[in-house]
Amino acid sequence: MLYPTLLAFAAIISPAAEAHPALEDGFAGALRGCEEWVLNPGSWTDGVEPFVSAVGLGNRMGLVAQVDAASLPPVPLRRANHYWRINSTETAGYVLVVSDELPMCHITGGGSLDLQPHVEAVLASDEFEARWEATERSTTGDMTSTVYRNRTDPSFTAVISRADAPGARLDRVQVLVTGTYAASE
Repeated sequence: MLYPTLLAFAAIISPAAEAHPALEDGFAGALRGCEEWVLNPGSWTDGVEPFVSAVGLGNRMGLVAQVDAASLPPVPLRRANHYWRINSTETAGYVLVVSDELPMCHITGGGSLDLQPHVEAVLASDEFEARWEATERSTTGDMTSTVYRNRTDPSFTAVISRADAPGARLDRVQVLVTGTYAASE
């Protein structure tokens, strides 16, 4: 009878089973930052304090002068960019890239911890689903991509690509989000 108890205990202390709520908080915050920057430019045009407050991550998010090439947005979106590093743990986190000139945002996430279950938890949350509607889904290799339309302003869409299974992409970018606003002509 002791064997099932030991298995349960081992599962609790196993690094694979270890919970990192900061990884979910970081991704949810990056998505809020993405929306806030694009849909509410008044939160940053006269200083970034209102923007940082709206994101809700406090000192876990900060401006940095540059980021690795893997965290840069596609070339057409590399104009007047600002880089926000979101430290979720000591070895994993997210980068939010925004622009003063283009209505866009770009998020990458990676590190030594598996982000996939945390990203999926955020995408399945009531908070996310209240703000975003999935319109398309595809899988290529070990990545699943979903196109989301913002429920408040359908001109704002985001493609969220992430590992399609836990533990699949620890050696490279694990989640990639590109959000753009298509102004009506």
